[in-house]
Amino acid sequence: MWLRGRQAVLFLLPAALVFGLFAVYPTIRGIVISFTDAQGISGGRYVGLANYRRMLHDATFSDALRNTLMFTAVIVVVQNVGGLAVAAWLRSQPRVRAVAQSSLLLPSMMAFVAVGYVWSFIYSPLGGPLNSMLRLLGLGSLQQVWLGDQRTALLAISASSIWMFLGYTAIIYLAGYLSIPGEVIEAAQIDGAGGWGRFRQVEWPLLAPAVTVSVTLSVIGTLRIFELPLVMTRGGPAGATETLSLFVYDTSFSSFEFGYGTAIATVLLLVTVLLAVVVTTVLRRREVAMG
Repeated sequence: MWLRGRQAVLFLLPAALVFGLFAVYPTIRGIVISFTDAQGISGGRYVGLANYRRMLHDATFSDALRNTLMFTAVIVVVQNVGGLAVAAWLRSQPRVRAVAQSSLLLPSMMAFVAVGYVWSFIYSPLGGPLNSMLRLLGLGSLQQVWLGDQRTALLAISASSIWMFLGYTAIIYLAGYLSIPGEVIEAAQIDGAGGWGRFRQVEWPLLAPAVTVSVTLSVIGTLRIFELPLVMTRGGPAGATETLSLFVYDTSFSSFEFGYGTAIATVLLLVTVLLAVVVTTVLRRREVAMG
């Protein structure tokens, strides 16, 4: 039975109050603080757009924005391509699929802090498994101080994030694969479509909804990346892995510049919303065009 009028409002009211208290109000409060020179939770003097003008000349902010966008580009592309490949393989392996579906989700259920410490050990130049394995394979020349080199630190943290969510992404694509009617695949095979031809002409268009969901979620999640850089490098070396979220934390809770920190957080929110809307709009139009 459908709820209408006053009954529907009463059922929605508790959730609306919680959402307003813990999501809407903090967001509005943060935007207000971003126009002040607050150095604590008590507020500060109104300074207009001074904090936002400061960002235009802040090299650390520029580097953090660049690092965040690079993180997002690398992780979104590799994670989705890899997840799609894993899902395509699992679709053809029904015996493996039942066990793999649950195990693929395990990394994404782990705490970011735990994952950060584990991968910091893996990358360690002092007996870390990665360098040790390279040495045993006769590839000692490829050994690196992975988290201490500006050239590799960003990619090293990206790899740990991809490891966490590759399985989650694969499950999304696998759900898309399993929703494709078997008759469609059989008809494509009868028409002589090979593996790549069948994927490009039949499977890829029908996976459009899964692509939209996966890419959108990975973009939003990666733009807010915080825990892994904090635990693994603390934004170093020399700011090579400083992200906007980490910069907000350092500015607000290390330098106690709450006004400037919330201004950066507001910009991060705007960037996230803008990119999410653009990505979703483009991919939704793609769904319509392929439908």
